[in-house]
Amino acid sequence: MNPVTEDADAGRTPERLALGVAARLSRYLQVLTQAKKMGKDKISSQELSDYTHVNPTQIRRDLSGFGKFGKRGVGYSVDGLVAAIRDILRTAGQHNIALFGAGNLGKAIASSDIFADHGFRVVALFDSDPAKVGESVGPHTVRESVDLERAVVDEEIVVAVLAVPAAAAQPLADLLVEAGVKIIFNYSETLLDVPPSVTVHTSSPAVDLLYALYFYLT
Repeated sequence: MNPVTEDADAGRTPERLALGVAARLSRYLQVLTQAKKMGKDKISSQELSDYTHVNPTQIRRDLSGFGKFGKRGVGYSVDGLVAAIRDILRTAGQHNIALFGAGNLGKAIASSDIFADHGFRVVALFDSDPAKVGESVGPHTVRESVDLERAVVDEEIVVAVLAVPAAAAQPLADLLVEAGVKIIFNYSETLLDVPPSVTVHTSSPAVDLLYALYFYLT
């Protein structure tokens, strides 16, 4: 329960975080971002534990590995800790996203703050359906996929989000790899075959539910 303070060692980051640490820091950041939107200025390690189900001691250990965070009993500065964790995860600043699929899921993503809250900005929305090209979705106009390669370069896109049917996911991933995209967030159930240099994260509500159910049953 330490407030974030200025410190010469704060924000020091190893070359590469352990997978478990990176996963937990991402969970802390998610909670902190929501707390900030709710107007909270301070948050304790116990509160973070309540929302993340990570032991408070583990939370303090994770954070203390990157510098001193002040005195006990006050609580973390939400703004300060958000900035510190983004720096540790190297996600400070803005990162541009290309979103593929203007169906119900794609429209929901394009119109929400789900990525913007964490420094990611949807800058291009694509769909292979000619009937959807030119349609307005939130602040975006649906484009043809043939514009993909130029958009990746011109708009400095680093992440692609696939909200497309399973059958369309692998051909689209192939185009993205060829265009130079290095991170693909996949909402389809397809197991994507990409080079080792490309990171794929597949999001599945069923898998998340199984994960939650396991902890409920055990």
